[in-house]
Amino acid sequence: MADRLYRFLAEDHDRLATLLTELEQVDDIASDPRYIEFRQGLLRHIAMEEKVLLPFARERNAGVPLSVAARIRLDHGALAALLAPTPTAPIMATIRRILQAHNPIEEDRGGLYETIEGLAGTDLETLLDRVHSVREVKVAPHSDSPRALDSMREAVRRAGYGLGS
Repeated sequence: MADRLYRFLAEDHDRLATLLTELEQVDDIASDPRYIEFRQGLLRHIAMEEKVLLPFARERNAGVPLSVAARIRLDHGALAALLAPTPTAPIMATIRRILQAHNPIEEDRGGLYETIEGLAGTDLETLLDRVHSVREVKVAPHSDSPRALDSMREAVRRAGYGLGS
């Protein structure tokens, strides 16, 4: 049973990375059905971590958030903000850059997934059930308003990234 959580979430990272690579070759990303799958998939993945894993880790760590929790949450905020407007090549490039920095924090030895598996102990199966039960996220239509774009830029900046190719 060890490393089942890690394998499930790392495989989801790989699935999303494949979709992202495919979308980077498309001229009209927004109209490609793979973008809907990517957008919903990334938001569901973020929800699994935000709604299940990080609260579980905090609870099991005597109410103290893991040291990586703040970094993970900043990245999640930036990624979610980047999914709000109509996708462009610079937005997709920024998503890739964030994921390239973010995923190792979760997957590397001693990372989030390994840490949580250690904290779960004999409750790993219950935790996996909770992760699997996170529903697909319903996405709103894209918003390209000046306010939405400013919010996106600010979330990306707060997380320590720049927008661009």
